[in-house]
Amino acid sequence: MTRLPGDPGPIGWLRFALGFRLPERNVHWVRHELTDAGWRWRTVLRHLVVILPVCAVVVVVLEEFLPAPAWVSVMMVVLILVGSVLSVASYADDIRAARLRQHGLPVPTDPDLGRPTH
Repeated sequence: MTRLPGDPGPIGWLRFALGFRLPERNVHWVRHELTDAGWRWRTVLRHLVVILPVCAVVVVVLEEFLPAPAWVSVMMVVLILVGSVLSVASYADDIRAARLRQHGLPVPTDPDLGRPTH
């Protein structure tokens, strides 16, 4: 796979996934990441990269300090994952608009939304 102009590399991608603003040299990559086909799936993927380590910590803490069967810990983590992924998928348009504004890029209008993007 060819790299796009302004590709931030793995560390820059992780910073972007965590919500940081990338330098001006990465603006073309950010535009691609947030507007090209598949941007919703990439938004969910970035969220998973952030939430999975949190879930791993939650599992360890629950197993150590909660006197309950292991399935209780697993179900709590599943609830966290499902709820957070559904929330990100539901609000992906607003998340994208905020990230585009964060990088000084115009927010595309989407007539399919039926409402203005915030």
